[in-house]
Amino acid sequence: MSDQYTEQDPTTQHDQPTDAEQIPHPGLTGEMEHEPDHGEDTYRGSGRLQGRRAVITGGDSGIGRAVAIAFAREGADIVVSALEEEQEDAAQTARLVREAGRTAVVCLGDLTREEQCATLIERAVEELGGIDVLVNNAAFQMAQPGGILDITTEQFDRVMKTNLYAMFWLCKNAVPHLRPGSAIINTSSIQARQPSGELLDYATTKAGIVAFTQGLAGQLAEQGIRVNSVAPGPIWTPLIPATTGEDKVESFGDQTPLGRAGQPAELAPAYVFLASQESSYVTGEVLGVTGGMPLT
Repeated sequence: MSDQYTEQDPTTQHDQPTDAEQIPHPGLTGEMEHEPDHGEDTYRGSGRLQGRRAVITGGDSGIGRAVAIAFAREGADIVVSALEEEQEDAAQTARLVREAGRTAVVCLGDLTREEQCATLIERAVEELGGIDVLVNNAAFQMAQPGGILDITTEQFDRVMKTNLYAMFWLCKNAVPHLRPGSAIINTSSIQARQPSGELLDYATTKAGIVAFTQGLAGQLAEQGIRVNSVAPGPIWTPLIPATTGEDKVESFGDQTPLGRAGQPAELAPAYVFLASQESSYVTGEVLGVTGGMPLT
């Protein structure tokens, strides 16, 4: 077998992360022993999003950073949304967007507050001149090995507000600014179909995101606005060592048919596809990037 095909073997093309030490929440990329691959050295654009204007929540690191890099290299200008404590990572994402020759705007704030969601959309309209793509990617999870008995009302509320309320508020504020041909992409999860007991609240929100995506897609179809979702499997991001026990981190991704965790760079092409005209006849769909784990 040639080296070319060896490098493309999906079971081995990325090393399996081995970090066992947890990092403080929300988790910064620089705190990780084994930093994720966001496509910094590999993603090559071809103008599929030329002149588009995108808002990416949770754009500071992980999947959000990989999507921002890919969108910028495809020709899009980006507003990166992140928490105040994620400013360092958000600045790094913005630098990578600017290195691709595109505009980058960083908007820091807590999306569990309705007014911050409205501010984010206003900033995008003011500084980019409009919105063509909204990527609802920000999420909160905190694994609780004891299941429902260990999930506090405070945690449940935070998960719901971050994962569901913010998506609702952002879409509600963005839709009046979206033109025919615009796209909304919501990040759901394999957890929507294969929920883990220790992520009960998180899985509940991810199933809600699927229903919201499909319902909103039907509502906005006649306006020419497409709404889809990407459902990741186990993806190596700062959220994992920041919210998961050491024993789970060591074996993270082992359960997939491909036998490893995915990298954010492996998610970005799915978002590019759903944001571009290549998917012009696709709406209300959930695109799984799960390492072979079925969504049914």
